[in-house]
Amino acid sequence: MVNDRLPLVRVAAVQAAPVFLDRDATLDKVESLVAEAAAGGAELVVFGESFVSGFPIWGSVLPPVDQHELHQRLVESSITVPGPHARRLGEIAARHSVVLSVGVNERAAHSLGQVFNANLVFDRTGALVNHRRKLVGTWHERLTWSHGDAHGLEPVELDGWFLGALICGENTNTLAKYTLLAQGERLHIATYPPAWPFDQRTDAPEYDLAESIRLRSAAHSFEGKVFTVVAATVLDEDAVEAVAQGDERVEKLLRATPTVSMVVGPRGEVVAGPPTTDEGIVTATVDLNEEIVLKRAHDIVGTYNRFDIFDVRVDKRRRPAITTIEDAPGAVAAAPAPSVDEEVGRDVL
Repeated sequence: MVNDRLPLVRVAAVQAAPVFLDRDATLDKVESLVAEAAAGGAELVVFGESFVSGFPIWGSVLPPVDQHELHQRLVESSITVPGPHARRLGEIAARHSVVLSVGVNERAAHSLGQVFNANLVFDRTGALVNHRRKLVGTWHERLTWSHGDAHGLEPVELDGWFLGALICGENTNTLAKYTLLAQGERLHIATYPPAWPFDQRTDAPEYDLAESIRLRSAAHSFEGKVFTVVAATVLDEDAVEAVAQGDERVEKLLRATPTVSMVVGPRGEVVAGPPTTDEGIVTATVDLNEEIVLKRAHDIVGTYNRFDIFDVRVDKRRRPAITTIEDAPGAVAAAPAPSVDEEVGRDVL
């Protein structure tokens, strides 16, 4: 007798620094790291938030009037989707026969000033199978990124994986997480930035970015009974120097809240990671079949919910800057409607 079994999946979370605001050099680094992960047997390779080609960390430590040069460099190093650089990412996935997830700064096609925080997923053939934009920028990010939408807020079926992805603070958004789970998510991607300077008041509790990432990842894995692959970017010395420009106070803030990458199991436990060095690849083989028995206790998108009470609706439409309405090709223009004077039989002068 042959029974249905979900596949084992070899996953890799890449914790690395992009070549700061250098798109082509960063894509070269993606290629090298994917090759390394694939050589270790990885089937899914995940990069962190806005890996191509850098997270706008300056938003949290510099006044807005001092950010313009860095913002311009970010826009100039962003990519369009579709476009040649997105196509290259697909070619990397195909060349190494992996599913590839990469965070990017996506420039809008219609505006030089509009940038989205986007995540792209490519299948083993290099096809772009999921493209979504972060719903809302967190705190200072709103000076850089536009609001996204729910287009692509869905898991992708790949060899039975049902792979979903959320970006940084979206992993605290209960409705966004539920939306993925309710559509069948079994394997979750959570991407994060390299640091999060948040509060320098002397009486404020220290913000522990690594612990907050672990808590969020464990919560989603435990609630949804799914595996979570957590990938974060790294802030290297080039980035620190470019942002701080010799200001020791800023340097201290940038180094105060290091990030973390890991793989979390469906019980909320860390099964792999974090890496032992600043940059590294966390790998694990995950067995999706473990999720079945755990859902007997809490299946929040099945037997452990009340759909007669709760009704969640999601609008997945893209929100364009303009919607045009034109005549269909070959249409004959209608005669103009009569004026009020004509309708009542008055003379029209």
